[in-house]
Order: sequence, then C-alpha cells, then structure tokens
Amino acid sequence: MAMNDNVADTLTRIRNGQRAYLQKIEAIYSKQNVAICEVLEREGYIRGHNVKETGVNKQALEIELKYFEGQPTIKEIKRISKCGRRHYVSVDKLPKVRNGLGISILSTSKGVLSDFEARQQNVGGEVICSVF
Repeated sequence: MAMNDNVADTLTRIRNGQRAYLQKIEAIYSKQNVAICEVLEREGYIRGHNVKETGVNKQALEIELKYFEGQPTIKEIKRISKCGRRHYVSVDKLPKVRNGLGISILSTSKGVLSDFEARQQNVGGEVICSVF
C-alpha cells in the first residue's frame, strides 16, 4: 500500500506507541518528520530521536517516548493540515491549543517551529499539527 502522508503516519505511530506504553517507536524518515521531532523534543513532549540505518540507502526515525508519573506526556496529537486541505495562518491568527497549555507545530519560511517560536519570530505558515 502506498503511503501518501508520512507526517500523519508518524503522528499516529506516536499516538499508538504512547497508548501501548512503548519506550521507543520507529517511524518513516523524512526531513519534515525529523524537524517535527526536534520541536517535540524542545517542548518536552518526547525524550529524544535519532536516525538509524536500516539497510542500503534506507533510514528510519527512532523516537523515544516520554512518560510522567506513569502517564504519557502527550494526551492528544492531531493532524491539522492534511494532503487534501492545507491550513495556512498569519502570525496574528495563530491558534492557541487549550488556552496555551498545548502547542501547534507550524511549517514556516524559517523552518518548522512551535506556535510560541513563530510568534516570537513574527512569522505565520502552515499548521501541521496540534499537541496537548
């Protein structure tokens, strides 16, 4: 089966891995997935990530999930901009997730940023997902 949306697949693997209380998961490697994991790590939602070789010219993204007092740190992770419908916002219309308790991850002209970083750098862009 052909995979059309690598980001949605990665977010689903993170969601399912945390529901199953796994320590590590493997996801499809792409530069955008790595950038999303960097934002999640900076914001404290995952422990870490690294790229590992799985064969000749093949790579996989290994993500270490994080738990606090036995509960997953990510309660909800949701894809906003999809393949069929992209969702772009300007800096003054950036969404707040649960009154600022969660984050939105955006793809901007300055790279993949959280909503807080995008407000600081005064840029808008495509809203990839929301995390709480």
